Amino acid sequence: MISELIIDAQPNEVTIALLEDQRLVEFQKEGAETAFSVGNIYAARVKKIMPGLNACFVEVGHEREAFLHYQDLGAQFLSIEKYVKQVASDRKKLVPMDKFGRLPELKKDGTIDSVLELGQEVLVQITKEPINTKGPRLSGEISIAGRFLVLIPFTDKVNVSSKIKSSEERARLKQLVQSIKPRNFGVIVRTVAEGKKVAELDTELNYLVNIWYDCVQQVQKAPDLPILAHEENNRTVSLIRDLFNPSYESIYVNDAQVYKEVKNYVSLIAPECSDIVKLYKGDVPIFDNYDVTKQIKSGFGRTVSYKKGAYLIIEHTEALTVIDVNSGNRKRDVEGQEGNAFDVNMGAADEIARQLRLRDIGGIIVIDFIDMDKAEHRQRLYEHMNELLRTDRAKHNVLPLSKFGLMQITRQRVRPAMDVKVEEVCPTCFGKGTMKSSYIFTDILENKIDYMVHNLGRKSFTLYCHPYVHAFICKGFWSKLMQWKFKYGFGVKVVPDQSLAFLQYKFKDKQGNLVDMEQEIDSKT
Repeated sequence: MISELIIDAQPNEVTIALLEDQRLVEFQKEGAETAFSVGNIYAARVKKIMPGLNACFVEVGHEREAFLHYQDLGAQFLSIEKYVKQVASDRKKLVPMDKFGRLPELKKDGTIDSVLELGQEVLVQITKEPINTKGPRLSGEISIAGRFLVLIPFTDKVNVSSKIKSSEERARLKQLVQSIKPRNFGVIVRTVAEGKKVAELDTELNYLVNIWYDCVQQVQKAPDLPILAHEENNRTVSLIRDLFNPSYESIYVNDAQVYKEVKNYVSLIAPECSDIVKLYKGDVPIFDNYDVTKQIKSGFGRTVSYKKGAYLIIEHTEALTVIDVNSGNRKRDVEGQEGNAFDVNMGAADEIARQLRLRDIGGIIVIDFIDMDKAEHRQRLYEHMNELLRTDRAKHNVLPLSKFGLMQITRQRVRPAMDVKVEEVCPTCFGKGTMKSSYIFTDILENKIDYMVHNLGRKSFTLYCHPYVHAFICKGFWSKLMQWKFKYGFGVKVVPDQSLAFLQYKFKDKQGNLVDMEQEIDSKT
């Protein structure tokens, strides 16, 4: 399997598409205004104590207060609390971790009001982003993730990923890490560390320890709380850190700054693979060039077609996600209704496993498969779904089909499900139902170009439009485009963009900045 990462970096957002054998399997979009990311560490204050919930609300600077349950404080919370107090009391001297005396572990059956009080300073980490009306979810157990290792302050345990099956390799890694880690730091050895040498692990361990001390220094210097003590890597670098493997054939980036960040990170974690990071310089939008836009349009939405006329209907609610499997207009299988139902359900399982990753659907998922009479078919479908989800990074649990033909899946919910609107609103009438004649659309575009050249003084710019409009403009030797070039200069470019609606358009200057022309001219045309 060949994996490719396509990164579309725009001024207001960064969008990342992961392709496996040229098929879109993961899609992440992060806006510039995003205030939170899982993994961020905050020095904050307790705002409310809720004894009935055995939890508290913490002020971390978000519009909604973050939620911290007693069970999420972590076994070493008392040690962290003591350390934070020492750091806050002496702003000149930092207490070394190897000389810090840890306190006993927190009782599992304790109460929140026996540990915390109003206004108390706490060091917390975001484990779940705000979803709908809920604020961020917090943990008092701090962890700093790297490519091969996860560093956990205030514990001395070394654990090895259970996905490493070789007992000899597990023992080797545990002994190796135990010999190089500093005192009062625990470590989780990740699956990708299998077979790695001590030099690689030691380099990353030192890197993670330095991140921890930088975080502590931020707390020490803070004039007031809450403050962001450690910011998780941006979405691009975080995704690469969690997903990167030698099967990656290419990582394409369309922005020079993001390209530099990604190149530096890949060079750090896998120097031999740094050449796979490539800067995309084409005129056509990067997602259009690698067939991502088309897959986004077909992969999202309420109805998803997948095989020989069969389709899924996906409905999201506050409590759960419901998926209905439909055979559509398929021809009857030679094995009859039972064989047809089994074939449709197996194909549906393939697409559902992809959709869970693609949309990052979490929580409870209920799937209404087509009824099957044979118990062996139901068992094979259950086993097939488990096998498909084996590569899913999110924690999940799959139950066998019930007597009603329903399959229940729980999947770890870390951030809101990805929701992409695939329906297009007419950019000319804005849903009112009336518009100017499409025949004179090129005249409207020419008015915009004339304004760009003569009123704004821009000689070089690019017009992005729907592929059908682009084909019409560029048709023939004496095309509209050639007429515009001779009339307004050869700095005029026209590029197709699949993400635009039929009569939608946009202008960008030669630096790639968007030029807002619609309000400038629409009132005059």
